[in-house]
Amino acid sequence: MSAPRTTTSTTTSTAAKLIETEERRALRRAVGDLGRRYGSAYYLDRARRGVPAEELWAEAGKSGYLGVNLPAEYGGGGGGITDLAIVLEELGAAGCPLLLLIVSPAICGTVIARFGTEPQKRQWLPGLADGTRRMAFGITEPDAGSNSHRISTVARRDGDDWLLSGRKVFVSGIDHTDAVLFVGRTEDARTGRLRPALFIVPRETPGFEYRPIPMELVAPEKQFQVFLDEVRLPADALVGDENAGLLQLFAGLNPERIMTAAFSLGLARQALDKAVGYARTRTVWDTPIGAHQGLAHPLARCAIEIELARLMTQKAGRLYDEGDDAAAGEAANMAKYAAGEAAARTVDQAVQTLGGNGLTQEYGLGALLAATRVGRVAPVSREMILNYVAQHTLGLPRSY
Repeated sequence: MSAPRTTTSTTTSTAAKLIETEERRALRRAVGDLGRRYGSAYYLDRARRGVPAEELWAEAGKSGYLGVNLPAEYGGGGGGITDLAIVLEELGAAGCPLLLLIVSPAICGTVIARFGTEPQKRQWLPGLADGTRRMAFGITEPDAGSNSHRISTVARRDGDDWLLSGRKVFVSGIDHTDAVLFVGRTEDARTGRLRPALFIVPRETPGFEYRPIPMELVAPEKQFQVFLDEVRLPADALVGDENAGLLQLFAGLNPERIMTAAFSLGLARQALDKAVGYARTRTVWDTPIGAHQGLAHPLARCAIEIELARLMTQKAGRLYDEGDDAAAGEAANMAKYAAGEAAARTVDQAVQTLGGNGLTQEYGLGALLAATRVGRVAPVSREMILNYVAQHTLGLPRSY
């Protein structure tokens, strides 16, 4: 029999050995080492004080990890979303799940790299890559959550400028970003119908107001609601073609789902590590509690579910990086669903394994209870993913 693992975070998984190159396995080890130097105590301290994890963000940027997916000619690593997902997963497993990684380099960086003008790329990508600039993403509205077709934020032309008006909610980390990539709607020049369009709006632009939303999440990044009142923007605030906004929007949403899966996987691995370590050392009636199948079997199931979700996340990343957007959409939704479910069940089982200690600040599992819900409700609910799979994978009639 093979020797038992000593930790689920530092040991290369079967999935990684099967489909990851040595370069990517080295990236996992390096990012994991960085994350563990800071650890969950650092992360939770800043989260509870309501301040961003600036030191970790800056060091990750200086090391090239934040922009590993962005083009090399603009200061990035020249890799893909698969590489950035590795960064987020390993930081999360080490106790430092940086939510803004999903938004700034993954969504905004990807959209600008694929569809931005040359000046937009030069202006934003180097800073997004090294962490000196950050960008938030605004799509959700009070009456338009999963149904992005109901977005009511509208941009209309005024001479050479645009005037952007509307409301957004649950926009992460605005207070520590330089700009927001907003999803609005413009009038199609050919049909007159409103179609999605993306605009870069600097945070200090007149008419742009944001207010914090009180949340129960323990995270350095706050959530905000946004009010856009006739915000005047220059013509070059528009990213890409105003009549091809749906294509550009989904170029950012597939990476968002892949990165959310990686976020959930990191949380799940962090929780499983803590539970396994506790179960090995906590002794009751002269026996480690991990020897009892009532605890051992649920933790084993969690390990299996994490590994399966991780394989699907890697598949989704590979399909996206190879340019197969249709197949990547299916895999990204499945990965996000699987990882969200695995994380929620793993954290719940970890708390159960530790008993009362699972709800103390010392072990940090209580904070993960709320955090894992993110993977079940955002950026799209698990129910909408099931709708997607039923319709697009199984060919069943559309239910909505």
